[in-house]
Amino acid sequence: MTEQIPVQPVRQVHLLLVDDHPLVRDGLRARLETIASIRIAGEAGTAEEALAIAASAPVDLILMDINLGTGNGISLTARFKTEYPHIAVIMLSMHEKTEYVNQSIQAGARAYVLKDAPAVEIIEAIDTVIAGGTYFSSGLNRQTASSDAGQLLTQREQSILKCIATGKSNKHIARELGLSVRTVETHRLNIKRKLNIEGQADLIRYALSNVIV
Repeated sequence: MTEQIPVQPVRQVHLLLVDDHPLVRDGLRARLETIASIRIAGEAGTAEEALAIAASAPVDLILMDINLGTGNGISLTARFKTEYPHIAVIMLSMHEKTEYVNQSIQAGARAYVLKDAPAVEIIEAIDTVIAGGTYFSSGLNRQTASSDAGQLLTQREQSILKCIATGKSNKHIARELGLSVRTVETHRLNIKRKLNIEGQADLIRYALSNVIV
């Protein structure tokens, strides 16, 4: 008799869609509700509706538009960070300007994805944020994503970037900052994501060109 291996249930992410355009929400729902790991917890067109849903239903993650007609998605993100810190926010926006990216991150957003991004990129952003990381749309210009690293990076990440600029290895950085090597590696990955940098060589070049040591 063959032993039956129990199938592990898929952990679902409860996702709230916040956009003041019903057609946009319909499109997002159509893209995402076919994915087994995603459950649409609700839709909101205003800040008040979004807060009401968060207060009455389980929500893990929000896809948030910046322009909400009568409200502002960046301000609403900051409010969620204060009132519902367990809920992660992905900013889904048509704006590519640095000021919007920086303001969103400062408000507490964990990712910034352009609305015209392919569905696979939105799903990748969701997976990355749920895993604890940060994500920036590949459609963002390198200059847009990295022109103000001081606002995008935490103090710890800036310290690590400065160490990278001086040529220190992960082991040396870990020893200097009192961290584990694994933690340094995680910070390096987050720095690359925030600055929209792909490879280690590009990260080193960026550090050498932009960091005063």
